[in-house]
Amino acid sequence: MSLGGVQTCAPARPRGEGRTTSPMPAPPPPPPPPLTTAAAPATPAAPKRHGEHDGTRAQGPSGDLTLLVIEDDPAGTFTVPELLDAAGTRIRIRIRAARNLTEAERLLTDDVHCILLDLALPAPADCGRDGLGALRHVLRLAPHHAVLALTGENGAELAEAAVRAGAQDYLFRNELDGRQLGRAIRYAVERKRADHAQRALTESRLRAEENARLERGLLPTPLLEGSSLRFASRYRPGRSRALLGGDFYDTVRTPDGTVHAMIGDVCGHGPDEAALGVELRIAWRALTLAGLCGDALLSTLQQVLEHERESEEIFATVCTVDIAPDGRSAGVCLAGHPAPLIARHGQAARLLPYEDGGPALGLLPNARWPRRQMELGGAWSLLMYTDGLIEGRIGDGNRRLGQDGMVEMIDGQLARGLRGEELLESAVARVRELNGGELTDDVALLLLDRGPTAAGSTRRPAGSAIGPAL
Repeated sequence: MSLGGVQTCAPARPRGEGRTTSPMPAPPPPPPPPLTTAAAPATPAAPKRHGEHDGTRAQGPSGDLTLLVIEDDPAGTFTVPELLDAAGTRIRIRIRAARNLTEAERLLTDDVHCILLDLALPAPADCGRDGLGALRHVLRLAPHHAVLALTGENGAELAEAAVRAGAQDYLFRNELDGRQLGRAIRYAVERKRADHAQRALTESRLRAEENARLERGLLPTPLLEGSSLRFASRYRPGRSRALLGGDFYDTVRTPDGTVHAMIGDVCGHGPDEAALGVELRIAWRALTLAGLCGDALLSTLQQVLEHERESEEIFATVCTVDIAPDGRSAGVCLAGHPAPLIARHGQAARLLPYEDGGPALGLLPNARWPRRQMELGGAWSLLMYTDGLIEGRIGDGNRRLGQDGMVEMIDGQLARGLRGEELLESAVARVRELNGGELTDDVALLLLDRGPTAAGSTRRPAGSAIGPAL
């Protein structure tokens, strides 16, 4: 005997040859059998226990679906007809039976696609007494499985509450037949799969939007209002699809007219290093606006690093420059960082002196960072950079570009008339070309420029491009 779409009849009575019989009245139809289950045949290999997975219930090679029925009436045989998928391929539904929630937990393996649950089953006390306790327990055990709720004909309100609580659909026991159940199983599995895919897509999109918004917000906006200097920057993280890496930079103008610039590099280039770099940049800006500079600022910044880093092996290199209000001189501090490049009008580019630099932040507890004063002149361009720009390879060997190669490259680009953002973009492109592909390290570039006309200007706004001064 089977349900739905399958004829139920008694065996034909044998008749003797030539024998006549009186017609017999047709027997009354038997009452509908209770919902019962037959366990699926044992498979040669036990399926994987229910555990961590990607949340999708993939069909097997044959397209079969496995249904776990959790109900406590084992009398009879419960069958479901074959279904057809969108391509017309037959799908066989295999039945696995459990009489209670404890047995269901044992049978709930990763190859189960759908669960048919009798809401009348007893449930643990901590799952509530509103008739949905068994459902809550199953949803807790199998958050990624499709669930069909089974209830009596007077349980419409409870069935609707079950769907609101997390079931994909509900069925009434007195209206149940095999074909209806087959359609409900297929619908529940596809709906759960679609819900999971949509949720994963939404979460991925929101996470990407939040990360992009966060990283864009953490990139610095130069505070140069009232300065005659021009500003340009270029940032290229080493991480794929990231906006921030372990490099950081910033530029601010204090009320006395001094322009302070900083660039740094946290060792490594992952998300943790990017977060630490942002913390150091924000701390530098706050300390600078509070009036600190030179050794006092870097000593305090080292304390921030020591408190915020995840391990004592983490360090950061930093270069700070504070340019006098007249733009003709500057103080430079190096904490294990490459020296800036300066290009003066009519002269070849060169590195600023770097013999008096101190160690990187986080290496020595009582380190000092002397501030070196130097003349800049009337018209100049100052390039600050991280070591990602100079550590790229040249050709197929192990030779690196290095600082000397970088100076030669920038000097050639200046001779071609490149300035501002165009100069920085060309420099990064050339380094990638020499490297033979993408750079693995983060690259940050910061360019400040004082043109010939800047000496007599006091209110020229800072811009993103450098004029044709050099």
